[in-house]
Amino acid sequence: MIYLDYNATTPLCAEARKAMLPFLDEKFGNASSVHCAGREARAAIDAARDRLADLLGAQPHELIFTSGGTESNNLAILGLARSRAPRGRHIISCRAEHHAVLNAIEYLAKRERFEVTWLDVSEAGAIDLDQLRGAIRDDTALVSIMQANNETGVIQPLDEISQLLRERGVLLHSDMVQSFGKVHVNISLVDGASFAAHKFYGSKGAGLLFLRSGVAIEPMQFGGAQENQRRPGTENVAAIAGMAAAAEFVLQDALGDQARERELRDEMWREISARVPEAICNSDLRRSLANTLNVSFPQLDSETMLMALDLEGVCASSGSACMVGSVVASHVLLAMGLPMEIAKSAVRFSLGKFSTLNEITATAKIVEAIVARATAMPDKVQAAEWRRPRVTAEFAETNGEPSRSLQ
Repeated sequence: MIYLDYNATTPLCAEARKAMLPFLDEKFGNASSVHCAGREARAAIDAARDRLADLLGAQPHELIFTSGGTESNNLAILGLARSRAPRGRHIISCRAEHHAVLNAIEYLAKRERFEVTWLDVSEAGAIDLDQLRGAIRDDTALVSIMQANNETGVIQPLDEISQLLRERGVLLHSDMVQSFGKVHVNISLVDGASFAAHKFYGSKGAGLLFLRSGVAIEPMQFGGAQENQRRPGTENVAAIAGMAAAAEFVLQDALGDQARERELRDEMWREISARVPEAICNSDLRRSLANTLNVSFPQLDSETMLMALDLEGVCASSGSACMVGSVVASHVLLAMGLPMEIAKSAVRFSLGKFSTLNEITATAKIVEAIVARATAMPDKVQAAEWRRPRVTAEFAETNGEPSRSLQ
């Protein structure tokens, strides 16, 4: 199997597995119990919180453990918006956000009378700071902008966004689920940030929400006093312990890993674009995550390509992995202004610590063979007006990171 879907989930690293095993076996106590088994579990959670806070540059009490990125995003959006409602019911976000953010904001708009301003994104996937500046109002309660897009890898200018919002006294939440271990995470820029362990070699079922000290939030759930009464429920001790170990693992040589993955990602684009001239790179690789390559193949739709890749032992995706196996046109690519036929033919390849050059070369050859079979069919999809970005000396001059050009 060639696994190129690290943005969907990562394999559990040995360090996380080792940290988890005791709490799946003999150390099974409930962290809320007062006896020795419970105190042992509580000590593990406290230690994990301290380690994660140190890695993030936060205070331990600023971290809220959750079940993952979706819950962290929901708690941040719903909890912060509701707590700020007396100030105003206006929210600003971006059309290219993850559905965990989009759907939570849409719920507030439909059910709780919040008003939403949706920011557009450029053809390269970036928000317009001038549009954001003009959208801020006296009753703006919250802005939520992700740091790095899960489908295209596009990185937003959080420094400028943060400065702009701080000047106006508006809270900033950022979905950083795809950021940790891939780019520098500076939580001093935000008031809230969401993370998920399984995106950085931890287990599924564990996440956290950073909430700046002094920022009020309303809980979404009720029934216990865990997490300082902000997120009730018996803690997943094993997953939390594993998350701390995974965080340390992914940051051991983060810069080196990013450089290596960038080289592999760029080589993959070189190989694919040379073998499939009609392929379209759907982001500016100079301003995106080093591990992410989003490509459209106008000859066939995403589902067909993914099924063909799977039959050849290659794991990839068409975008978010949270749509229960469905393959639909990417809302992110549509927000970037791509035509429906191009958005419906996109495939996301995402690399990780264990990706190899041999896998990249093999995948490019497999893609070429799949497209060749598709183009031999009389009913192939045509998109003559769209051509791939140029791969010339300009590509080499930017270290293999061309901007996406639509000709």
